[in-house]
Amino acid sequence: MSPYRVLDLTNERGLLCARILGDLGADVVKVERPGGDPARNIGPFYHDTPHPERSLFWFFMCMNKRGITLDIETTDGKGIFKQLVKTADFVIESFPPGYMSGLGLGYRDLEKLNPRIIVVSITPFGQEGPYAEYKASDLTVWAMAGPMYLSGDPDRPPVRISSPQAFLHTSATAAVGALVAHYHRQETGQGQHVDVSAQEACSFIAMEAPAYWELLKVEIQRAGPGRDLPLPKGRARVRFVYPCKDGYVFYLSPGAAVMATANRAWTEWLASEGMSTEHLKAMGWPDLDWVQLTPQDFDVLQDTLGNFMMNHTKAELYEGALDRDIPLVPVSSPKDVLENPQLRERAFWMEVEHPGLGVSLTYPGPWARITEAPLTGWRRAPLIGEHNEDIYGKELGFSKDKMVMLKQAGVI
Repeated sequence: MSPYRVLDLTNERGLLCARILGDLGADVVKVERPGGDPARNIGPFYHDTPHPERSLFWFFMCMNKRGITLDIETTDGKGIFKQLVKTADFVIESFPPGYMSGLGLGYRDLEKLNPRIIVVSITPFGQEGPYAEYKASDLTVWAMAGPMYLSGDPDRPPVRISSPQAFLHTSATAAVGALVAHYHRQETGQGQHVDVSAQEACSFIAMEAPAYWELLKVEIQRAGPGRDLPLPKGRARVRFVYPCKDGYVFYLSPGAAVMATANRAWTEWLASEGMSTEHLKAMGWPDLDWVQLTPQDFDVLQDTLGNFMMNHTKAELYEGALDRDIPLVPVSSPKDVLENPQLRERAFWMEVEHPGLGVSLTYPGPWARITEAPLTGWRRAPLIGEHNEDIYGKELGFSKDKMVMLKQAGVI
């Protein structure tokens, strides 16, 4: 059993934080309301059958956790939670500011029971400030944090990227905060409150953009799958993502000598397939002065590359680029990632048994290889109340009659 215990009170906004601590070896106990956490209803679901015990989202986010049911809003539930806190090292919660304190379970209340306790609070805007009471979604966090301004095409309004990301990033940030607080506790014996704002955590992602203004007086704009490049003879739009026969590839046009070397290789590759142009041949690799290029020069180069890539698959382009020292990589689909030979060689994917489903499911494996403390002992996500008997009966010493009474009263 781990020497460190985490009580996980989070919803979907904080589940990853405790999951990371569990991956590192902590004994994470997911505390759910009786009947199950609402996050169990987040899809996708195994075989597309909605059910609280078939959520693939829940399976991933609650791996390496044990699970109990407890209503901390009831008098008995508060008392039981306080008992658990006495033997815990971390409490992770994602309730609105003031909720835990209103129950008498805030940090100032819990530190009286356990001075070493670390409470990590994950909220959209933090515990204080004019926005502290505001509600927020992934969309609004991205917008108010700043990264959304940079996401999308230049001729359209900003967009949110992909599936929800804001609170995943925030949860990972919260895990780092928890570990920093843990290090301080190891030195001083004192716990503390870690206040994590999703807006602040996600604003950090856009830290490069303000620097452009400070250094170059350039305000970074949305550029879609590329970036605007200021040149003495005008602004060029440099593309990063190109479509090809079976998907997309990412080609980064680096600067200075590296760019000249790559484009000389491109010119030779294009010519070998009869696709070079007189314009490209006349550019004078590798001694070209890049700052003298015009936006039209970039357009010709990129249009020619685009036509070339549409005649090849991702694998053909990647293998050809490796042979020619061109910085190009395939844009992987989920299927590509699952079949990636590098990940397969490192045994990244692992099978985890789910007896209730009668199958083993494939999961991403350890996210770091630590020689002296390997990430091992992975377990599936808990069923609703699966470890009530272990924790209430064996650890807290509740009798079966008491547990029946608590269950009937809706406390557990």
